[in-house]
Amino acid sequence: MTSDNTLPGSGGLADQAAARPAGGGSIAVNADTTPWYVYAAVIGFAVVAPFVFPAYTTQIAFLWLMILFALTWDIAGGQMGYNSLGNIFFFGAGMYISAVVQIGLFTDVGTYTSARGGEQLVLDHGDYFYGLLLGTGAAAIGCVVLALLLGRIVFGLRGPYFAIGTLGIALAARELAGTWEWIGGGSGIAMPVYPGLPHEKSVVFYIVLFTLAALTFAFLRWLYATRFGLAINAIRDDEEKAEAMGIHTLRHKQVAWAVAAFFLGMSGAIFGNMTGFVEPLEVAFPTVTFGIFMVVMALLGGKGTLWGPVIGATLFHIVKEVTWTYLLGWQWVALGLLIVVNVVFFQEGIMGWMQRRWPERFGIVVDDGAGKATVAGAAPAGGREAAQ
Repeated sequence: MTSDNTLPGSGGLADQAAARPAGGGSIAVNADTTPWYVYAAVIGFAVVAPFVFPAYTTQIAFLWLMILFALTWDIAGGQMGYNSLGNIFFFGAGMYISAVVQIGLFTDVGTYTSARGGEQLVLDHGDYFYGLLLGTGAAAIGCVVLALLLGRIVFGLRGPYFAIGTLGIALAARELAGTWEWIGGGSGIAMPVYPGLPHEKSVVFYIVLFTLAALTFAFLRWLYATRFGLAINAIRDDEEKAEAMGIHTLRHKQVAWAVAAFFLGMSGAIFGNMTGFVEPLEVAFPTVTFGIFMVVMALLGGKGTLWGPVIGATLFHIVKEVTWTYLLGWQWVALGLLIVVNVVFFQEGIMGWMQRRWPERFGIVVDDGAGKATVAGAAPAGGREAAQ
């Protein structure tokens, strides 16, 4: 099976479009066929989890963040075929942009950070959430601008050169933040204090992170079913052929990266407030942890699919939490083995394996060998669907 959910021999998206009869039929690629009760189950779990598992509210909030990481990485890495190792840059940039905006509303940023963590900004509920809203919005917009500017540079690279180029951006940003004293340098910067009880803070940021993850999923579900989704899939399958068909590839690549940056910037702003402290190495630009996790989660679940990053992030987060709790000291060994098994023996990921094993459940186009493509069946499981 190819990456566009056709079995070998059926060609890519561009070939399928060219091969369609002139007079008839319609094609619906990337249509989500997930039954309503799956969404109901996820929403139901999200609503009751803080009450049923109050001691694990923060850990489950991290799950929604991991899902957002995997979904945003898959925009370029799975749907478009550009594997980035530097998406964590937008997470950290959003965090710092939000911090500067939130603190700058009420005091001088340079004076505040010169105390090197010795001061904390205490606000009432109105001022705190007003600053959080403005900071999150500024983080989203700022990261989109950065993505559009940097995209003109890095999207001139392909393959491993693109991956290394994006990694270099994240590493350079981490070093810059560590030496820029105005934003705290290596000592970091304390975020405004949440004006409430600790458990209230956990529940509030749980709700915010779940809402953001749900909005990210809903937006991508819509985006992948549009002409834009077809265009970035065509870039993944054959970029030269996509350009020959009239697709403005650079523009589509920049927009795709900007979409990821938009949601990552907001998640960084929220996470910075959730932790209460921002520093460049372990919180804002954790390249060797979050930066790698988002890639592994998408690969584990099956990149280039709608639900694959969600499944991969959920499984990875559960394994991570279990190993951190019961195999402390060996947790990195366990996660490393999981990565090796995934990359060496399970490259399609969970969704890819399921689609190969039960193609009819996902409405996958099958080539009968005579050049005639048919749909194996309707799908109740959230894969892609094609019909002619």
